Amino acid sequence: MRDDHSAPERRPAGVDDATVDALSKLADAMETVERARGHLYTFHQLTGRAHRQLAEATELLRRAGHDEQADACAAMSGAAVFADMWTYEVVEEYDDGYHRRFTELEERVRDDLVEGRRHIAEAEQKRRLHG
Repeated sequence: MRDDHSAPERRPAGVDDATVDALSKLADAMETVERARGHLYTFHQLTGRAHRQLAEATELLRRAGHDEQADACAAMSGAAVFADMWTYEVVEEYDDGYHRRFTELEERVRDDLVEGRRHIAEAEQKRRLHG
């Protein structure tokens, strides 16, 4: 079941504060995983940019007559970042492995305990503060 943002009461009947607190902490962990994933994509994009810049530097060195240095730069171009893996492969491994398993776990726990509802603690805080 997914959230109904118009529902006045997000907490299902019989769910105690300890469960809401635990699910809030699990949501925090999920948000941290999402941030880590974003940083991984940033790493992927920045590494790709560095490779393009390296290619430009290689060409400029060659034009300037510095073939030895250009060759050294060219040897680095397209180098694997981790044990024969390019950054897109690292991103795919994270997405298909850890990120997917964590997402499925977080959803399953919410489905089991609170009918899939999200942000119960926040919704209750909003109601306390704003009526």
